[in-house]
Amino acid sequence: MLNTPTGRLRTIGWIEGASFLILLFIAMPLKYFAGMPLAVKWVGWAHGFLFVLYLMALGHAASEPGWTMRRISLALVASVLPFGPFVFDAHLRREERGLSV
Repeated sequence: MLNTPTGRLRTIGWIEGASFLILLFIAMPLKYFAGMPLAVKWVGWAHGFLFVLYLMALGHAASEPGWTMRRISLALVASVLPFGPFVFDAHLRREERGLSV
């Protein structure tokens, strides 16, 4: 899966998506309900780094033939929505299966 730009985007998308969910559903409650602001600091930093990696991987994948502005826009919107990267990954997998059949 890491051999192609799209495969790398999908992998980074999963990791970035997981970091976003950890930030929203674990670190933020720890900060506001348990008084542990360092959870948001460190998880937020990691998520920010992964988000930048996702954008770089998207730029690399977008240079492949077949990447339309619509697909690039969907990837960008998915990157800022909770569970978005997972939905976009499913979309890419469906397209991949449709092309390989």
